[in-house]
Amino acid sequence: MKRTLFIFGASFVFLIVLTACQSRHKLETVHKVEVAPMHITIDVNVKVDRALDDFFGDIDEVAEDMQVTQQ
Repeated sequence: MKRTLFIFGASFVFLIVLTACQSRHKLETVHKVEVAPMHITIDVNVKVDRALDDFFGDIDEVAEDMQVTQQ
C-alpha cells in the first residue's frame, strides 16, 4: 500500500514538473522614442555665427587697413 501510494505520488509530482516545464509565456514590450526638433537650435547657432562674423569682420577690415597703411 505504501509503495503504491509512493508511486502515485511520484507520478503526480513528475506530471506537475513536466507540465510546468512546457508552459510558455509571451511578453511584448513596446518602446517609443520621441525626438525633439533640433532646427530651432541650429537656426539660433547660424544667426549667432553670422552676427559674430559681421562684428569681427568689421574689426578685421580695420586691422587690414592699418597693416596696409603701415607698410
